[in-house]
Amino acid sequence: MTGTGLLVIGDVVTDVVALHDGPALTGLAVGTDTAADIVLRPGGSGANTASWAARLGADARILTRVGFDTGEWHAAELRRFGVRPHLRIDPNRPTAVVIAMVDGSGERSMLTNRGAGGHIGIDDWDESLLDGVGHLHLSGYTLFAEPGLQLARLALAEASRRGVSISVDPSSTGFLRSFGPQRFVRETLAARLIIPNLDEALLLTGETTAEGAAEELSLRYGAAAVKLGARGALMARNGKLSARVSGLAAEVIDSIGAGDAFAAGLLTALLNGADDGAALDAGRRAGAEAVSVVGGRPRILPSDMSPNRLYPLSTN
Repeated sequence: MTGTGLLVIGDVVTDVVALHDGPALTGLAVGTDTAADIVLRPGGSGANTASWAARLGADARILTRVGFDTGEWHAAELRRFGVRPHLRIDPNRPTAVVIAMVDGSGERSMLTNRGAGGHIGIDDWDESLLDGVGHLHLSGYTLFAEPGLQLARLALAEASRRGVSISVDPSSTGFLRSFGPQRFVRETLAARLIIPNLDEALLLTGETTAEGAAEELSLRYGAAAVKLGARGALMARNGKLSARVSGLAAEVIDSIGAGDAFAAGLLTALLNGADDGAALDAGRRAGAEAVSVVGGRPRILPSDMSPNRLYPLSTN
């Protein structure tokens, strides 16, 4: 018998977020300085999803691999949002780092070093991680290095054997294209729900519309929730659209983590028995909140702060 917990397998990242006023990369001055607000944030798609899910009331856990340099900080940040972290500390590598340059519209461009996260593998797995778990969510980043691919195969097989439901987020069109879209589908068909953004959905299917991509993906996985950013989201099951929501008005400061927050809202609602429309609504509300803060985690509340800890300078 499965439980009600949500286990995320995915990455933890140290995000260096630089907000500048110019348009995307063309707003950067070459060979000299560009003024920017720069902050340090805990991030990573898997960790963001787990943190938002915990903030929304889920019994969220995460299996991840961090480096020797910042592992304790990341563990503390996950616990602060209510996540139960299962962190493997790599003694030879630093934690993954992303330098995210966010333009005046909130859109971001990223430079990524996967660090320790790119080496998570079957040695990090223990079957007891699924005890009390009703749903396994896999960040696609896990598959894009061979050790993580082996871990994903093992975890998906064990979750299926136990009757634990599974979802997957493709995570990145760049890595997805290199890995192979059809290969990705073959490796993750144990999942019964896929949560791509529009670009990922189109890449995975070759379709030209969100509706067509969602329907096609739902024939392969059973269900597909396609994130459309400011235009909302839609869900398809077994080849037919089942729900659609429009976007919510929001002050867009930083789009980092919006898709992760959407996945957390969607999954938490589904775990609580919501129908597809209500689950999409929960996802869009979490996503709208996420774009209004810097970084990929929920807003830091005064009650979260400790007078005995130092925090990176923030404009929030």
